[in-house]
Amino acid sequence: MTRQTVDLLTAEMDEAWQTLRRRLEGLTDEEFFWEPVSGCWTVHPDESGRWVVDYADPAPEPPPFTTIAWRLVHVAACKIMYHEYAFGPGKLTWDELDIPHTATDAIAWLEEGHARLRAALDGLSDADLAEMRLTNWGEPWPTWRIFWTMIHHDAHHGAEIGCLRDLYRGMHESGL
Repeated sequence: MTRQTVDLLTAEMDEAWQTLRRRLEGLTDEEFFWEPVSGCWTVHPDESGRWVVDYADPAPEPPPFTTIAWRLVHVAACKIMYHEYAFGPGKLTWDELDIPHTATDAIAWLEEGHARLRAALDGLSDADLAEMRLTNWGEPWPTWRIFWTMIHHDAHHGAEIGCLRDLYRGMHESGL
């Protein structure tokens, strides 16, 4: 069983994850829900009191700015859903997700989703990476693409979260 490509994906996944995870240290609920501009997409209770994530399909153009809460929950939910369909029973729907509504709970959910994907990757050989696996919208992808997408999500949204935290800190330190 060769694992050269798996080892490369693992190294990239670990690096992107560690960078994202460091950026979340000390995240408060105030930062989590902070709206730097009006009209942000975020996480909030709906009319029944169930927590939801703002979303539209198709997305408006341009898309609304999103809070740290939205970005963090988005990354966590994607990890859960990609794992569910590529490596799990493939039955969970977006509407069935129990959306966390605190920074601590969202980080824990993110960690859970990451651990699931990381464990799945650990069990693969290079040959397994070409195997087609289902995505939550029904399109099959090669296994490597699922991990590549999650690496991209961690790096992309992690950078956004980091920038928002820097802006939040800067604004609050300067008294704005």
